[in-house]
Amino acid sequence: MSNPITIRPAEGTWVVRAGGAVLGESSGALELTEGDRPFVIYFPRGDIAMALLDASDHRTTCPHKGEASYFSIMSKSRSYTNAAWSYEDPKPEAAAIKGHLAFYVQDGVMVEQV
Repeated sequence: MSNPITIRPAEGTWVVRAGGAVLGESSGALELTEGDRPFVIYFPRGDIAMALLDASDHRTTCPHKGEASYFSIMSKSRSYTNAAWSYEDPKPEAAAIKGHLAFYVQDGVMVEQV
């Protein structure tokens, strides 16, 4: 089976906000495309305010990336349950995203290029 995942450096600077607060900004983000799905931006963990994230017990498994661990975002205005995820030990074809976090875009959570 061919690898449907493409990972490349994301162009420019990317920011993630939750509840109006900036959680992180990075010029070292990665863009992951899986098949024909829209791309997802993965932020280096060192560029994220991890004090605003709370690890959850939720897990999912992707046949191409491995097991994802989830985090809830705690903002001043509300909490966003399982709104971020990370592959702590990704499969070899997704090794580049180790140490990175991605975020579900939803009401109150934004990922954008600045």
